[in-house]
Amino acid sequence: MKILSKFTKIYLGVFAMPLLFLSACKDVDTIDSEVAKVPVEISIERFDQLFYNTPVSEMGVLKKTYPYLFPEQYDDAFWIEKKSDTLFKEVYEEVEKKYADLGSLPSDLELFFKHVKYFYPNENPKKVITLISEVDVTAKAIYADSISLISLDTYLGEDHQFYKGFPEYLRGAFNESQILPDLAESFLLTKLKQPKDRNFLSQMIYQGKILYAKEQLLPKVKEGDLISYTPDQIEWCFANESEMWRYFIEKKLLFDTDPKLQVRFLQPSPFSKFYLEIDATSPGRTGSWLGWQIVRSYMKNNNVTLQELFNIEAKELFEKSRYKPKK
Repeated sequence: MKILSKFTKIYLGVFAMPLLFLSACKDVDTIDSEVAKVPVEISIERFDQLFYNTPVSEMGVLKKTYPYLFPEQYDDAFWIEKKSDTLFKEVYEEVEKKYADLGSLPSDLELFFKHVKYFYPNENPKKVITLISEVDVTAKAIYADSISLISLDTYLGEDHQFYKGFPEYLRGAFNESQILPDLAESFLLTKLKQPKDRNFLSQMIYQGKILYAKEQLLPKVKEGDLISYTPDQIEWCFANESEMWRYFIEKKLLFDTDPKLQVRFLQPSPFSKFYLEIDATSPGRTGSWLGWQIVRSYMKNNNVTLQELFNIEAKELFEKSRYKPKK
């Protein structure tokens, strides 16, 4: 992998991977060896550093090189003022403290893109651009065609002063360990359609597909980081899997279309809302975690590719998953 601080472009040759390589049921070691052969070369361009260090007199060159990072509704005066803004300077300095050296991130990104191209041969990732978004949590990591954008100021660590205004249960999303899971999810959302059926089971399995696919694209990432759980939260879910599933069955929630169920069990929150004593110790998103286990069970018992998985309707997937919670 080549890290670039100048305006360099690396063009990748056309690459096609035989469909034989896409089986989700292959031995892990076999997949690893095949992924290692995937020819991917990615440039990493530090726009955050370039923007801050480029003299005002040369801003025109920077705008021509990165037109998509300079919205037309803002004139030159806006960008010149931003360069001298005290808050922007503080954010940049904090990013430099942590990311002057990107450490293992370049090699981690290369491995991620190799997995992307292994499972999706028509993808052509070429360039990663790091930038500062002034803590825009809606645009932390974005996969867009051949370009990926990573806002480094949203990954300074959960205890950083910039995030003190966020609820504690959300701060884990600001750790460096979330860069790859966030980028993978951004990519997967371009491949996975929202389910037509709005019942709770369909939404659980939709979330489960995303988590399972992240697991395939990021096999070196810790299980908890894929769902932004602590080790204790992962342990809690496994210990209470049977009880959670029994609750959903007894309350007849699987085919319920009440949108409040998404808030209670699928969206980030300080805890899941079973309205029981266990709420105090439960993590949020337990419905998503259970959906993940259902998809895992389906993939274990059915020989389908990742692309085929995304096209399976929730009801069929559930019936063929032979899912049984561990007791």
